[in-house]
Amino acid sequence: MKIEDYLASLPQSIISGQDVQLPDNAFREIFRFSQLNKNDVFYHLGCGNGNGIAIAAEEFGVKKAVGIDNDKEKISIAKKLLEEKKISNGILQCQDILESDISDASVILFWFSDQSMIEKMMPKFSSLKEGCRIITIWGPLPGILPDMVDFPYILNMVPFKNASSLQEQLLSVFGTDCIDFVVAWEFAERYTRAVGSPDAGNDRFLTILQSLVIWINAKNLGVACGHEIPIPIKNYISLLRTYFNIDVEYLLNED
Repeated sequence: MKIEDYLASLPQSIISGQDVQLPDNAFREIFRFSQLNKNDVFYHLGCGNGNGIAIAAEEFGVKKAVGIDNDKEKISIAKKLLEEKKISNGILQCQDILESDISDASVILFWFSDQSMIEKMMPKFSSLKEGCRIITIWGPLPGILPDMVDFPYILNMVPFKNASSLQEQLLSVFGTDCIDFVVAWEFAERYTRAVGSPDAGNDRFLTILQSLVIWINAKNLGVACGHEIPIPIKNYISLLRTYFNIDVEYLLNED
């Protein structure tokens, strides 16, 4: 089956990121990366169980931490967490992020995979006050050159810098002149380590999928190193097809 069919077979809440919670250590890494501090107003769009809000308020001492999620049950769990920890500078809102007022934000964590949602949020992000830092995971905001990267964490600062092309944006994320298999694997592994559960049993499988996606995208955009398909890429394409009945080779554009 094609990789799209495989992904479609998984629960949609997992694909959309709706039911994926970041580990606490990932929040801490993100907050250190974005230099979150006591002068910041922090927003977590899609805050889930509220752990990120609690850590931002309790450990990084932000002026205000606001969590927004459209899931009533998750907001209820998050409110209980803040009450238990006696956190007074945390605010939780059960709301569609498209309808939320985020105008006072100085730091925003935005981890969504729904492309239509991302595009709808762009005008809102662009109108935020100068210096506002928006942290995304895995990919930068569409058409924007990142200001800082500690992959898989990417920081985009208002006012945004427009990328002249997808090639320029991709190379700026990976900080290299071209992408080979080693780079693809290293960055895929970083992503898996950052967002995966410590007891997850499928880390290697996910890293293989992500490394193939990175390299194939680079190849199709003309920023892969060399013209030949690296042997490890060929081997992993074959492995997925033979043992998991997943086809990714068709994603490669023909020269």
